[in-house]
Amino acid sequence: MHRTISGARALITGASGGLGREIALELARRGAAVMLFARREEKLREVAEEISKLGGAGRAEYVVGDVTKPADRSAALAAVQSKFGGLDILVNNAGVGTLAKFENSDPQLPRTVFEINFFAPVELTREALPMLKAGRQPLLVLIGSVVGHRGMPQNSDYCASKFALRGWSESMRVELGPLGIDVLLASPGSTVTDFWDNLAAKEFEVPWSLKGALPADVTARTIVRGIARGKREVVPGLQARTFVNLARWFPRFTDRILKRFA
Repeated sequence: MHRTISGARALITGASGGLGREIALELARRGAAVMLFARREEKLREVAEEISKLGGAGRAEYVVGDVTKPADRSAALAAVQSKFGGLDILVNNAGVGTLAKFENSDPQLPRTVFEINFFAPVELTREALPMLKAGRQPLLVLIGSVVGHRGMPQNSDYCASKFALRGWSESMRVELGPLGIDVLLASPGSTVTDFWDNLAAKEFEVPWSLKGALPADVTARTIVRGIARGKREVVPGLQARTFVNLARWFPRFTDRILKRFA
């Protein structure tokens, strides 16, 4: 099913920078009204101002808050209802990564990562369901990762959270379909953002090459095209698709490659 983005009303978490920012810009370019939700007010204001300069039908509002806090999630949805009169697209983008060996990591670390990467989008979606059910061509977008298809060393907590999100997306696609709500899982690979500068734990530098990482705006355009075309999942970039297929069809060979980084 093709989706009309012009006139759609979207809520985007983690919208102050990186991929969330670029998704907001791309949706606005196509005429959507976007509610930006993140913790950094100054950055949110900058994104909103950039969208206002685009002209056209797209527009932006923002709400400052922490996606892991129930009151902040409720405030974001209330802002969407107040400013836009409803919700058509929910983009659960906010997330945090790790770079630490499991053996030496803090036992609290998996809980911290899951709180942001899994429980927050689950609970925001739960609260948003009444609005989505009343929306126009409603859609739930979940920003996963290629490491939700294949785990990476030094990255176990992040990988586990993205595997959980991918499994949950499959259940939601079947459950929410009869309610008229579609589900899109985006599984990007390496993307040029400040992701690696804002980790929940960082014991050392990234051990694998980030050469070939896609610019965030390219990844965002792929995701928004997937929204428009009614896709179930998008894996932006040839490198990411190659990695997913290699892991699927040649798991032992993939193990040998990844052991270099263990």
